[in-house]
Amino acid sequence: MSIFTMPSLGADMESGKLAEWLVGPGDRLARGDIVAVVETQKGAIEIEIFESGEVVELIAAPGQTLPVGAPLARIRKPGEVEDETPEAAPEPEPAAPVTPPTPESAPSAPRPPSHGASGAPPGARAPGRVPSGALASPAAKARAAEVGLDLSDVPGSGPGGAVLLADVEAHAKASGKPAAKGKPGLDMAEMRRAIAAAMSRAKREIPHYYLSHRIDLQAAQDWLAATNAERSPDRRLLMGALLIRATVRALAKVPELNGRFEGGDYAPSDTINCGMAVAMRGGGLIAPAIMDAREKSLDDIMAAMRDLVARTRTGRLRNSEITQGTVTISSLGENGVDALFGVIYPPQVALVGFGSPRPAPVVHDGSVAARVCVTATLAADHRVSDGRRGATFLAEIDRLLQEPDTL
Repeated sequence: MSIFTMPSLGADMESGKLAEWLVGPGDRLARGDIVAVVETQKGAIEIEIFESGEVVELIAAPGQTLPVGAPLARIRKPGEVEDETPEAAPEPEPAAPVTPPTPESAPSAPRPPSHGASGAPPGARAPGRVPSGALASPAAKARAAEVGLDLSDVPGSGPGGAVLLADVEAHAKASGKPAAKGKPGLDMAEMRRAIAAAMSRAKREIPHYYLSHRIDLQAAQDWLAATNAERSPDRRLLMGALLIRATVRALAKVPELNGRFEGGDYAPSDTINCGMAVAMRGGGLIAPAIMDAREKSLDDIMAAMRDLVARTRTGRLRNSEITQGTVTISSLGENGVDALFGVIYPPQVALVGFGSPRPAPVVHDGSVAARVCVTATLAADHRVSDGRRGATFLAEIDRLLQEPDTL
């Protein structure tokens, strides 16, 4: 028997609020399944489980705020026989208080297991009530009741067809219902505090060094324009996808920039999980990772970018995307300034920045011409690399962008 606990979703996280369960007792789980939603300063994060098994008991109730490491559920591993005296759950650390849900916001009990129907009373259904045999998360029920939706009319995208909060929001928007007063977890003041805590730690603990290099993007710009001219709008590429692809490929030449420095030791990563800084509409930044970015083609990276931006701005990211990044890219896009010098997000050891591409005078083929250029910068950890290696890395990004058809 194992205990599933409140995960750490960043070095600055001390506690999280369990927003909803997506599983119930008796449900069978496979590695990578989404089992719960936890609200933090970064938003509502979908929590994956990294072991297979069966849910025996849900220890924590939706609405509770719990410290990192607090028990959430008991999981029986494959092949295990239930013990008559179940393993005691570890006690949460006393320093962080547990806040029970208030009467006004207390959600209903977790949903029943997917292999058994929930017996709803017969007759007319009040808004937010789940019909017999249907499943819905507590947050979905509460939101449906708030806007007057009948959950039997809402298609579910969760396990076993369960209706999730995102399903209710989408259906409410399509039906002209009032928008939610605020997306769960997207408290901008809290987000600012979380960003400040992480960046203060980074500048205090990481010996940064910085490099910058101007890159002639005209060849990449011309190739991009020609490629997009032959594509439908939904398949067109953005310059950002080329910048990410070139950066990921350049890490093969300077692999020490891809990894994590934890517990006083550096661990290089064989996988490139490339964080992508996404600006929130209300302010603040989140940098979820494009997982296994080295294995993705240019089109795959473009699709992953669209997906991550959409889910970040609706507060629906997965914990692996928040916690398993190995390097981060921050790009100002078309409306920024010439250059940015970032702060490394711990425990990573490098951050690559791109300013706004814009025309600049460049000596090309022996004469001065106006060509599209971008300033690339590198913030790197001096415990792991040095300026010579950092310069090699930026030069390799430059070389790759001169041959966009090879990306």
